[in-house]
Amino acid sequence: MDTNEFPVYPRARYLDGTDIELRSESIERGRIRSALFDFDGTVSLIRTGWQDIMVPMMVEFLRECGTDESDEDLRGVVVEYVDKLTGKETLYQMMQLADEVRTRGGSPLEPLEYKRIYNDRLMERIASRRDGLRSGSLRPDDLMMPRTVALLDALRERGVALYLASGTDIGYVLEEADLLGVTQYFDGGVYAALDRVEDFSKAMVIQQILREHKLSGPELLAFGDGYVEILNTVEVGGIAVGVASDEVAREGVNEWKRNRLIQAGAAVVVPGYEHLERLLAYLFDEEGL
Repeated sequence: MDTNEFPVYPRARYLDGTDIELRSESIERGRIRSALFDFDGTVSLIRTGWQDIMVPMMVEFLRECGTDESDEDLRGVVVEYVDKLTGKETLYQMMQLADEVRTRGGSPLEPLEYKRIYNDRLMERIASRRDGLRSGSLRPDDLMMPRTVALLDALRERGVALYLASGTDIGYVLEEADLLGVTQYFDGGVYAALDRVEDFSKAMVIQQILREHKLSGPELLAFGDGYVEILNTVEVGGIAVGVASDEVAREGVNEWKRNRLIQAGAAVVVPGYEHLERLLAYLFDEEGL
């Protein structure tokens, strides 16, 4: 699939009185034993607006190559591949930047150096959020998707092993999960990007979950707002819930996310967790629906 060419999908059936869109009603429900969560945009909102740091930085480096492309054209190139690679480790986007610089006759930095520059700029942007959590001037609920903790509690009460996997660097993920007070929920482990791309991927984490717990497809549930984790889950026959979150408003559907999540194969699409009780009753095939 070309992850950039997302058609506009008409609405499917919704669970009555909810914002839960059922894209595939043929999934085998009621067998879930493990659940995988993406972090940024699915649990955490600490890094909301990261694209506003990454895209201009990359345009800046491409401009230095002396290309005659306009800033608007360069931005279009960058947005295309940043969107395509969202959900994979950040280093993949920096590897692509290096390729784009090289294509334009420039001498690229090492991808890890590009990533360091990006992380430094992003950390400056979000420092007040992280500091606010440390000082208590911001509550974890202020920087999470609404009702995230209630969702995690409900899954734990059902005996589901929880995993966290992120394309953000592992050090940041561990620190920010602690700041939000959610680390203890992920008894299956917290996994995130390392400096070598061959050492981590969400697909690798999924295979580990299936192997360690001797699971088959519909025993794995995944929540994510990115194309990658949804596609990886669908590829192994798992149940993928696409979270089409509006990270700024913290309510309502982000239509661009919705369309790419549907194309990735999400069985269910939600804007957030407002109707989590109905969502879980549906996924676990519980009485009373």
